[in-house]
Amino acid sequence: MPGRKAVLVVVDAQNGFVSETSRPVVPVLVDLVSRWQANGGDAVFTRYLNYEGSPFERLLGWTRLRERPEIDIVDELAPYAERANAVVDKRVYSFFTDEGSALVRDNGWTDLYLCGIDTECCVLKAAVDTFERNLTPWVLADACASHTSREAHDAGLLLMRKFIGTRQVITTVDLSRQLDDPEPQR
Repeated sequence: MPGRKAVLVVVDAQNGFVSETSRPVVPVLVDLVSRWQANGGDAVFTRYLNYEGSPFERLLGWTRLRERPEIDIVDELAPYAERANAVVDKRVYSFFTDEGSALVRDNGWTDLYLCGIDTECCVLKAAVDTFERNLTPWVLADACASHTSREAHDAGLLLMRKFIGTRQVITTVDLSRQLDDPEPQR
């Protein structure tokens, strides 16, 4: 991608978000991140950290992800997180905390390839925030999941297509083709 600089953002692949519904995405993420890093690509992981009195607790009744092992990156991805450019701890849905924003700016990243858990919450918010910052979001649909249900995942993808454009929601196969093509379709 001439003149473009990409980063893979692995959103909240944490023990506390892994369920029967989201567990199948973990090996997909491992394969994706291992190939991405083997090719020298920049990667960032995020971790959601809940706290007492948070809006997640007050308004949604969500009291999980306060301590280990729930907040830890899943074991299968931990070695890749250690080699990543950064692990961004956040207390909000979006990747664009002060630290996340600074990483994007300082590294000159223009294209954010988003994957992880939960499609309908943190991945969606990161995609929309990427779009609104005049950067290019790419959501890897088959490398995302919801810990609650397949329906929530599908709803998240539907909303993303509305918010950021249908062409921006791709698969890992599309990504491989896109990175091989010096002039990808926009």
